[in-house]
Amino acid sequence: MNRTEMEMSGPGVSRHSRTGKRRRWGRLRQQWKLLGLFEIDQQHEFYSLTCMMKEGLFAAVQNTIDNPLPDELSEDDYTLEVTQIHKDFRMETYAGPVFASLRRSLGMTEKEYQQSLSSEGSYLQFISNSKSKADFFLTNDKLFFLKTQSKREARFLLSNLRIYMEHLEKYPHSLLVKFLGVHRIKIAYQRMKYFIVMQSVFYPDDRITARYDIKGCEVSRWTDPAPEGSQIIVVLKDLNFEGQFIQLDQQRPWLLHQVEIDTAFLQTLNVLDYSLLLAHQPLHQDELSQSLSFATLIMRAKKSVNATFSPTHATSPTVPGVVAEEDSTLLFSELNTTQCHVTEMHSGNGAMGIASPEEDKIEQQSRVGTESADLQTFQAQNRRLLPNFKNPLHVIDGPEQRYFIGIIDIFTVYGFKKRLEHLWKRLRHPRQTFSTVSPPAYCYRLCQWVQDHTK
Repeated sequence: MNRTEMEMSGPGVSRHSRTGKRRRWGRLRQQWKLLGLFEIDQQHEFYSLTCMMKEGLFAAVQNTIDNPLPDELSEDDYTLEVTQIHKDFRMETYAGPVFASLRRSLGMTEKEYQQSLSSEGSYLQFISNSKSKADFFLTNDKLFFLKTQSKREARFLLSNLRIYMEHLEKYPHSLLVKFLGVHRIKIAYQRMKYFIVMQSVFYPDDRITARYDIKGCEVSRWTDPAPEGSQIIVVLKDLNFEGQFIQLDQQRPWLLHQVEIDTAFLQTLNVLDYSLLLAHQPLHQDELSQSLSFATLIMRAKKSVNATFSPTHATSPTVPGVVAEEDSTLLFSELNTTQCHVTEMHSGNGAMGIASPEEDKIEQQSRVGTESADLQTFQAQNRRLLPNFKNPLHVIDGPEQRYFIGIIDIFTVYGFKKRLEHLWKRLRHPRQTFSTVSPPAYCYRLCQWVQDHTK
């Protein structure tokens, strides 16, 4: 933040000046409302804030780089708060080692994460049609979302961080959005802001043709589409999707099961009003092939089984074929083929590779037992062979379309206010479905929506 901007936010600024600035920004916001996504340049209201966020995040990640993660997380790691003092602000980082551990499990290096959050390129602001008062920012490479949160929402996430991590460990292919950091920034003469960093579900978005925010209900679930041929980014809603289907073919059973698993978890948190984000893009001609090369199979199997394998460093082409996850025999044979091929490479024709028939039998029995146990774990965690992609957990390829799918906004607790809102909406919208219902009803309805809108 430069000196002029600091003075403008100080106590000496007249009420008239602040009011004029708000009015000017209000007019600009109306002009930009339909644009959806735009760069935060030096004339933007949030330029100073985002510059401070970048500086603070650089230092916060550097602290993680300088202090390597322990082999196991402790209770203190979940409650750790680190404050770093900067020239015009201070930044607090919560549960840093825990989120660093999650980033590592997703195949991110801290240097890559730091570079993305703190690159020279300006952040982008996303203006959505959401009723939320939060501000949404994207890193310049569009890899990560930053969203301002209320104190209650940030504390809710931190208080449930352990069970959130346990859920992702138990189901590493979960559709839940991946929270990568919780921070608080305090700027002189301004209110403190909490914000979270998340992995973007819609990455990469170069060829995405449509985006949807799905809640499984009718009331207030229509958005006017962007004019045909325009570059405007509009997130559509449930009613816009009517008459369409997510066409996954053999991937469909996996998706249905994972949505059930994740929404059941959210039900235990007593939350509602979360959204299923959905986007799609057509597959390239060379991506329509259902065949899997051996190299691609090995790459996908490694990413599916090894949580620390980094898709960022993958070099093989992004041509993931469709795999029948419900056919365990096929999956077992594919994984077994990979292991057999590696065994042949190690054994060769030399004396070191020769074993007696009895040794071969014992080794084969042992390997089959291990593979069976691995397969059972694979199925119990509802894993699938992940595509060779930078965002594999949220990418599912159907026969003709690539889908980006994730569950976001998990902070709305079904408390007293929401119960009253439920009663009021029942009177106002009789015989219509609306967002504010009990967590079990919300869970069931979203699962039913996915069931009804997939093929």
